[in-house]
Amino acid sequence: MLFLSLLLLATGATLLILRRRRVTEARAVTVGGMLSGVVGLLLGLSTFAYVVEPYQVAVPATLGTVGGTWQPGLHLKSPLTDVTSFSTRPTDLNMTGNDTVEVRSSEGGVLYADVTVKWSIDPQHTQALYKLAGSPEAVQQRLVYPDSREIVRNVFARHTGVEGYTSQREAISTEIDKLITERLAPRGILINGVNLRNVKPSDSLQHAIEAKIQQDQATAQAEAAVRTAQAEAEKRRIDAESTAAANTAIAGSLTDKLLMSQCIDAFKAAAEKNPVYASPCGSGSAPVIVDSTKR
Repeated sequence: MLFLSLLLLATGATLLILRRRRVTEARAVTVGGMLSGVVGLLLGLSTFAYVVEPYQVAVPATLGTVGGTWQPGLHLKSPLTDVTSFSTRPTDLNMTGNDTVEVRSSEGGVLYADVTVKWSIDPQHTQALYKLAGSPEAVQQRLVYPDSREIVRNVFARHTGVEGYTSQREAISTEIDKLITERLAPRGILINGVNLRNVKPSDSLQHAIEAKIQQDQATAQAEAAVRTAQAEAEKRRIDAESTAAANTAIAGSLTDKLLMSQCIDAFKAAAEKNPVYASPCGSGSAPVIVDSTKR
């Protein structure tokens, strides 16, 4: 920008000099020289100022010397100062498609994980990030991207293929989020969320997972059948013990006199419908005749 400004100023001065020597038409030369000079002057003045936009911070560097972090607003600077801006808004790092993470389970099976890492910079660490990476794009490519892929692989390596594909996906996503945050926070990179979007097993692992799921289902059904059989056997045992106890109690309470009394009562009730009813009551006893008409 500075060199362009100097070039325009030089062009304007040259045109004004040519006007005085009447090399061409004076009016056209005058207008061209003045416009070139004004534009060059404005460009020259712009090299002394820099505006940091909202939701941005900037780091100035002058002849190899890195300055402090600039907050949003207007800042004066030397024409020799280069300014690098960093956005403080969250940025999505999408590891999908060609960047899908190939991972291995604890059993050695291959899975493919699509992961999105939402990150942003800590404004207080902008100068350190500039010295470490040099630009926002470099921060993502040199720091966030490789560290995130490494952690995703390490976490999946501690789980089986079935866990990574089905049962433990939420727990795995939470663990990845925690470890990436712990890794990058000291460098001034804030993790605003990790989304484990999709996990796809390789064909061979897919078959193994399906076989394992079917085996687990069969085992669960067998265990349920065993528990049901045990419960039914326990119920029959309790019923048998209750019946035996009741029979024992009844047998202990029955006497000949009690049986005779209950037998007579029963025949009295029967005689209400039959005028005469005769039957022995009790072992070795004489027949008892009940006449409902005579009582």
